[in-house]
Amino acid sequence: MRNRNPLTGGIALVVLGVLFLLSNHGLLPPLGSLFDRWWPLFLIVPGLLMLARRWRSPRN
Repeated sequence: MRNRNPLTGGIALVVLGVLFLLSNHGLLPPLGSLFDRWWPLFLIVPGLLMLARRWRSPRN
């Protein structure tokens, strides 16, 4: 059984979308170059969190 909140992924995507929208309208500094360089972190960090969660969970 998973204890993860299913809203977490959706909320993260909405927040990311809002940040890019604000950047496109000039309310935040341009995020394009930042995203181009660091996008793999959006895959690495969740993967590490999943591995850590599985490693800490008791084996049944």
